Amino acid sequence: MEGLTEIIHLIKDIESSIDSLHKRAESIEKRLERLEKVDSIEHRVTSNQIDITDIKDALERMEEMQSAKIENMLKELLSKAEVKNNSEFSTIHKRLDSHLLKLGRVEEEILMVHQEK
Repeated sequence: MEGLTEIIHLIKDIESSIDSLHKRAESIEKRLERLEKVDSIEHRVTSNQIDITDIKDALERMEEMQSAKIENMLKELLSKAEVKNNSEFSTIHKRLDSHLLKLGRVEEEILMVHQEK
């Protein structure tokens, strides 16, 4: 039973992580919308000491790095959850197997008692 509560807790943690990733993705989408606005005014800006394309490229690189970090974090979280779940399921399977063996022995004893009668 404790294993199931831990699994449920892990699933809730994964759900909250996914919600967090969803919020981050929305933030990234907003940033991309701003980049599109930069694209639209970029052709109008000709005399500035700061090159808008350099700023845009830097922002795009930052977005790519954040996306990669989010992806790596999610992969790591899922792999940890998978390892933990696999060990929990393995323990549950072993316990079920031992209970099945006990049931088989009891069934055998019942059959032997019926044969003796």
